[in-house]
Amino acid sequence: MTGPRKTSNPTRKLKLRRPEPQAPAAPKAGYFEITPAELPPRLDRLTALTKSGVRGAPGIDGAQALLTETLMRQRVKGEVLDLTALGGLLASLTGVTLRAVEGSAPALAALSAANLSPQVAAPGDTLERSPTVTLILAGDRGNAYIQAQVAWAHACTPPGGILYLAGDKDKGFDRYVRAASAVFGIGETIAKDGGLRVAKLVRRPGPTPPQPAPETYDHDGLKVVALPGVFSAAKIDKATALLLRTLADLELSGKTVLDLGCGAGVIGAWAAKQGAAVTLADADLSSVRSAEQTLAANELTGDVIHSDVDADLGERRFDLILSNPPFHVGRGVVLDVAAEFLATAQRRLNAGGTAYFVANDFLPYEKPLSSWATVEEVVREGGFKVLRAVRK
Repeated sequence: MTGPRKTSNPTRKLKLRRPEPQAPAAPKAGYFEITPAELPPRLDRLTALTKSGVRGAPGIDGAQALLTETLMRQRVKGEVLDLTALGGLLASLTGVTLRAVEGSAPALAALSAANLSPQVAAPGDTLERSPTVTLILAGDRGNAYIQAQVAWAHACTPPGGILYLAGDKDKGFDRYVRAASAVFGIGETIAKDGGLRVAKLVRRPGPTPPQPAPETYDHDGLKVVALPGVFSAAKIDKATALLLRTLADLELSGKTVLDLGCGAGVIGAWAAKQGAAVTLADADLSSVRSAEQTLAANELTGDVIHSDVDADLGERRFDLILSNPPFHVGRGVVLDVAAEFLATAQRRLNAGGTAYFVANDFLPYEKPLSSWATVEEVVREGGFKVLRAVRK
């Protein structure tokens, strides 16, 4: 590969085309199909895999694209520990041996399909250090999650080692880089493309900052425990609260219940408290660990599964499915995941079983549900609606 031209300006703007917002994948592709990622022209010599649910799909995340080109320009070689590997784009860089780490189940599926042997991990997990570490800051997940990411990267970088940070200026990147530089010792932004940024930090000797403590709160007699970055970590979100109020008189004793996209586990814990046999599933590893802690904090039992929608639920079927489906993947609004949540209810409900979905009132969930269920809007309040779908 021919190396990029040298420049004396470390912050020159790279003219990398940012991927346009993507519509949901065509139905014929299928949510679980893994395909080659659509790459911008400057990276079209490289390869990566992706699927619905991976940030940036069917293309690649803009921050990852800028990070990749920056590593090319810096002529990085040898082992690279990528703490946010997504579809594994960095593995196709000449001379790079990638250690791919992910906590997202969809991304793990893509990495496994690429034979990259990904390691399943989340901020705070102990990993073998590497002289070069890369990380995309998830500014959409809040300050505490960024603190957790930076502390994790610090622990994974030996003294004298280099961390490449990528992120979005509009999501606080410049502020986060200043804070990270204070921990690492040396740091500066070395690439820009529109609002996207890449910084290079060199670690000095010194202790790693502690991981932020989980958030805890009480809701209707339940103690909820949420690790940094988990959806609605500090308090219950309005949509989930509306769903639980709507279900307050539902008889659950002895029923099998799936909390699909469980987050911190408040819906599943509520169902378990009512006497249900519960399964909680989420694609995000931090959410899975939070749900486990929520059940334990309330002395409740249930199975908590790290799963790309229902991919790892085996042959399980349920009397009742409860869900507040996500419709964002990273920075973008993408309905593929929510659509697969609705399809999961069709696959996983017992005959005559019922699913309750809470959603923003503008989301068009009724049509796909009505193809296999009797659908009713139970309540509409504060910009949200609760739909009941009874399997035909």
